[in-house]
This record gives sequence, C-alpha cells and structure tokens, in this order.
Amino acid sequence: MKFLVINGPNLNLLGIREPDIYGKEDYAALTELIRQTCQSEQIDVEIWQSNHEGAIVDKIQQCYGQKDGLIINPAAYTHTSVAIPDAIKAVGLPAVEVHISDISTREAFRAHSYTSAACIATLKGEGLAGYAHAIRLLKAHLLHS
Repeated sequence: MKFLVINGPNLNLLGIREPDIYGKEDYAALTELIRQTCQSEQIDVEIWQSNHEGAIVDKIQQCYGQKDGLIINPAAYTHTSVAIPDAIKAVGLPAVEVHISDISTREAFRAHSYTSAACIATLKGEGLAGYAHAIRLLKAHLLHS
C-alpha cells in the first residue's frame, strides 16, 4: 500500500506558528509520527509539504496510478481552493482530510471546507495524532473496498 501525505501552507512552521492552537511539536515531529505509523501499518509513505496551491494540485495529479490513497491537510486552502478537491476527484483516489485544530470551532470562515466533499472522511481537532488516525482509517477503507 502506498500513501501520499500532503501538508499545505505554513505547516512547515509547526511549533513556531501559534503553538496555543497547533501545539509545540515541530514539523519534524509530525513527519516522524507519520513515518512510524506507516511503518507499523506496513504502508509505503511519501510526505510532502508546499505553501503553493498549484504545486499541491500538481502533486495530487502525480498520484494517479502511483499511490493507493491520499491524506491531506490543505491548511488555509481548505477554505479557499476549488482546484485541490477537483484534483482529488480527478485522480479518483480515496483521500482523508486532516486538521490539527478543530476548524469548526475557530473563526467563522474556517468552518467550511471545500476539500471535504472530495474526501471519504475529515478529521479535525486531534492534534498531530489525527494523522495516525487518518492513516489507519484510509488503510481500513482500502482493505474493505
């Protein structure tokens, strides 16, 4: 099984950016958690981050025929991008959207996710552990579909 984990804008600044919302662990801790979870679940994983919407769309398109599933934290693009969910739909891969904070309890503009319509599930407010949950959920979905 091969997964791609995409992290959107500013996630490279974990531990620095608003630690009261996103926690004090840095991006290296997140990538290590993802790698360890995938290793224990026997999943080949690629972890990738970009601050640029077009680059994220390109990366999703590159998954076609190469990956079995996608985990994405589109960050701010959750609330603004139609191109990202369109790319997910275009490649036809099951995807799980994950957010470190609970976007539904924050500013009103964060309550709506364009990405969620293209995903089999949306996880929010679980901190970094939400990524491990997303990995296991996506694996279970693939094994039972």
